[in-house]
Amino acid sequence: MKRFTLLTVLLLTFFCIDAMAQSSMTDEQVIQFVMKEHEAGTSQAQIVTKLMQRGVDISQIRRVRNKYERMTKGTGLGTAGKGADNGDAKRLRSNNGGDKAEKPQYRIKDGSMNSATRTYDKDDEEFMMMQEEMTDILPADTATLLKQLMEEKNKKKVFGRDIFNNKSLTFEPAMNIATPQSYRLGPGDAVFIDIYGASQKTVEGTVSPEGTVTIEGFGPVYVSGMTVAQANAQLRSQLGARYSSSKIKLSVGQTRTIMVNVMGEVKTPGTYTLSAFATVFHALYMAGGTNELGTLRNIKVYRNNRLVTVVDIYDYILNGKLTGNVRLADNDVIVVGPYDCLVNITGKVKRPMFYEMRKNESVATILKYAGGFTGDAYSKSVRLVRKTGKEYSVYNINEFDMSSFHLADEDSLSVDSVLPRFSNMVEIKGAVFRPGMYQVGDDINSVRTLIENAEGLREEAFTARAVMHRMKKDRTLEVIPVDIEGIMNGTVADMPIQNNDVLFIPTKQEMMEEQTITIHGEVNYPGIYKYADNETLEDFVLQAGGLKQTASTVKVDVARRIINPKALTTDSLIARTYSFALKDGFVIDGEQGFKLMPFDEVYVRRSPGYNRQQNVEVTGEVMFSGTYTLSKKAERLSDIIKSAGGVNDRAYIKGAHLERRITPEERIRMESVMKIAREQYEDLEKEEAMKNANIKSDFENSEKIKKFQIGETYYVGIELDKAMKNPGGNEDIVLREGDKIIVPQYNGTVKINGEVMYPNTVGFIKNKKVSYYIDQAGGFTNKAKKSQTYIIHMNGTVAKVGRNAKPTPGCEIVVPAKAINKMSIAETMTIGTSVASIATMIATIANVLQ
Repeated sequence: MKRFTLLTVLLLTFFCIDAMAQSSMTDEQVIQFVMKEHEAGTSQAQIVTKLMQRGVDISQIRRVRNKYERMTKGTGLGTAGKGADNGDAKRLRSNNGGDKAEKPQYRIKDGSMNSATRTYDKDDEEFMMMQEEMTDILPADTATLLKQLMEEKNKKKVFGRDIFNNKSLTFEPAMNIATPQSYRLGPGDAVFIDIYGASQKTVEGTVSPEGTVTIEGFGPVYVSGMTVAQANAQLRSQLGARYSSSKIKLSVGQTRTIMVNVMGEVKTPGTYTLSAFATVFHALYMAGGTNELGTLRNIKVYRNNRLVTVVDIYDYILNGKLTGNVRLADNDVIVVGPYDCLVNITGKVKRPMFYEMRKNESVATILKYAGGFTGDAYSKSVRLVRKTGKEYSVYNINEFDMSSFHLADEDSLSVDSVLPRFSNMVEIKGAVFRPGMYQVGDDINSVRTLIENAEGLREEAFTARAVMHRMKKDRTLEVIPVDIEGIMNGTVADMPIQNNDVLFIPTKQEMMEEQTITIHGEVNYPGIYKYADNETLEDFVLQAGGLKQTASTVKVDVARRIINPKALTTDSLIARTYSFALKDGFVIDGEQGFKLMPFDEVYVRRSPGYNRQQNVEVTGEVMFSGTYTLSKKAERLSDIIKSAGGVNDRAYIKGAHLERRITPEERIRMESVMKIAREQYEDLEKEEAMKNANIKSDFENSEKIKKFQIGETYYVGIELDKAMKNPGGNEDIVLREGDKIIVPQYNGTVKINGEVMYPNTVGFIKNKKVSYYIDQAGGFTNKAKKSQTYIIHMNGTVAKVGRNAKPTPGCEIVVPAKAINKMSIAETMTIGTSVASIATMIATIANVLQ
């Protein structure tokens, strides 16, 4: 529907109307009616039918169409004469020919001129023509559109055939030009007879069907069939006696229209009403151009039953010549016959497609039409395939026969590309200043001249032996050794070179393994370095940025590779080690001026006496909370508490706990354990969990494991009161960097959580058992696993109730849930094994954290 426009509907209406009753609709009402019907979803056929029934005639359709064109283009017919007065404007001409490709018009069958009550159905010839026109513009459905697209795709692309389908190239005649003196007047021509001098008068008239122009006060004057010059002479002859002291001149205004018949292989053959200035090209454009059978090379124009001219469209397209494009006359007949010869050319030409050829034209001609060869075309010969009436024949036409080999219909030419090989090339690679491809010829014919043209050898060239790759007759390669040094100094005869030879000159570095030395350990820039002759250990340490403060100067080792290319048996000794002591970067113990060899590896050890400060933090109820530095490697809890001034009177020592930072090694172990745990629970869910809804608790555990994220720290259970009483004992643990000791205030509550009726927090009462606190939370739920109840003490330690654990101030009693599982024995064993594995992993994590 996007292609549906007002202009389309108006043109369709114009095609189908012959003679209608006077319209009762204004131009604006016609436009509003069309837009309203279109928005309501009315089809094109129905809109055209309704317009015809309302008596919209041809003149009104033309008027509305012209308004639409002026509205869309912003111009009108009168713009050319803005500077002229009304009298001059009357003398301007407009193209009064018909629209492009007008269809034959049909009268209503019953002959009635009143169409207000006329109906149209599928049996009416007029309605069928209208539907055909609408289908050409807007396909009825997707299948039709697809069919048209496929037909368009499969059409032969013939050069020049679409020239008359270009909307920007109409060949419309220029109307406002000086009237040619050879123009012959005829009925319908508007003429202006100017009388000036002693008398001043202008007579406007139109040549009548009888061929006369009526002059007021004189009568009719016959001018039909006369040229403009003859008509002027006729007027002066007949009016000269009356206007003896004046001059008389006839000019032509709006020209008449002529009827031209376009016949044969065009898209819309028929009779066309054209301007008297119209040419053959304009008539062909109006007929829609040639169809798939029409010729472009032999279009004939007949006038009064005689051949007037023959038009060759290719002469216009390729050479810009309008030979044969004559001005048409009334009742001229243009005949477009079928083509004689269509030839397809493919391959390496600039414009591969079908071309219409005359039978006397040659291969050279079609190559010219196709724009000639492309740059990579094989121009020595082209291949032609011909249908001989019985079978195919192939011809190879060389460059000398192309002008004499004539073409036939359905011939097919193909132009190959050049071969991907060189006819005069040698290549030099490697240690020369300008490697690349060179031309074999007078200047370059040997190895020496090739090297000289490559600007000579580079300094690092290995000249004792080079390699020449030469292609044999069967295009296999052979290797020829070349003594570059001997050729260049004249001790060896120069070697001739051949086409496609490739000379490779290696460098000295390429002839040996790349030599490196390596330094590890406590230097600023450890790594692999390129070996250099005469480099000492001191030089290498300086090259690596010097020693770090952490480096040990009393033990620097050099490991040297043992190389014995003549060995016949294996040896257990694989390297030799040299040890040195350094001071200020110089060797003070070991071989002085020790020189490194290729592939040596230097190890600078870390000094055992170097340690950087390690800090811990003490917060809470101590005298001086803050950050403290460990003064020794085995510093313990009691030492740091003493350094902090001891605890104050608000401290609850039994509730003190330790927060420890996770090291990279611990994190790796934890992540590995958690990964295994996740994988086991995922397998458990896939294989067993979905079979039985009663293992919900296991799902919950699985989700907890999946969501569990390892943080930056973990808690270590400590007993600070015992550590203070027994410094250096088992409870007095050794601290490490990043530890944080928290000494809280007394918390006289107990928290009960888990599978109890009402999780609660109650006050601590000395000597009360766990059962008392469970009762304070309403007792156990049905899902409680009573035997596994445990206590998390304030200091971070965990104890199982079944092992005589007692509540302490600030602790938390946790009652876990039990899994109610109604599965088979085999399934139960499977789940049990998985849970046991998980329990083992959790125990492993606990051991790591301890």
